[in-house]
Amino acid sequence: MITDERITSYINSLNCEKLGVLGDIEREALEDEVPIVRMETRSFIRTLLSIKKPMKVLEVGTAVGFSAIYMSMFIPEGGHITTIENWAPRVVKARANFERTDTGDKITLIEGDATEVLHDLNEKFDLIFMDAAKGQYINFLPDVIRLMEDDGVLISDNVLQDGEVLDSKFVVERRNRTIHARMREYLYELTHNELLDTSVISIGDGVALSVKL
Repeated sequence: MITDERITSYINSLNCEKLGVLGDIEREALEDEVPIVRMETRSFIRTLLSIKKPMKVLEVGTAVGFSAIYMSMFIPEGGHITTIENWAPRVVKARANFERTDTGDKITLIEGDATEVLHDLNEKFDLIFMDAAKGQYINFLPDVIRLMEDDGVLISDNVLQDGEVLDSKFVVERRNRTIHARMREYLYELTHNELLDTSVISIGDGVALSVKL
């Protein structure tokens, strides 16, 4: 935990969302140990969507579709979400969940490697939500910036890695050192890139909020 568990529990106790079928999808994902956006993080995203009112949203990392469905509840009428997922079983599950929630007309799922898909995309997006393989964020970033509208917003989730990103590489397990190094590089680039204004926020597992200047 990067934040006090008691504080997080209290903040989440204030949440009065009624998710309906999406709540069932959340429970199923947690039972299957599929990582989905944390409650306190999605509350932050919901408020940001209400402020930004994005018509075109890009999500990198669909998983079972929870976040895309959730965001579709708060974008303006006529808005659309494009989401990318590479793992076939999750693509199948996400599409089934889009049908369960009747959100298929608001969401387009592109199956494929995000590096290739991002490179091939040319349309601009008002908001991009990065929630894919953490070691690949730095590789996705050049195309992500290219695809952002001026004043567009980038939300990068799980950037503090349960606090491990703060540690020296020498105390990080060897199998995690590449991800650790790449996430530190990613955060440095977000905060030093002249095209972006970025704040790193310690909610959930760490969120970086960037605006394209």
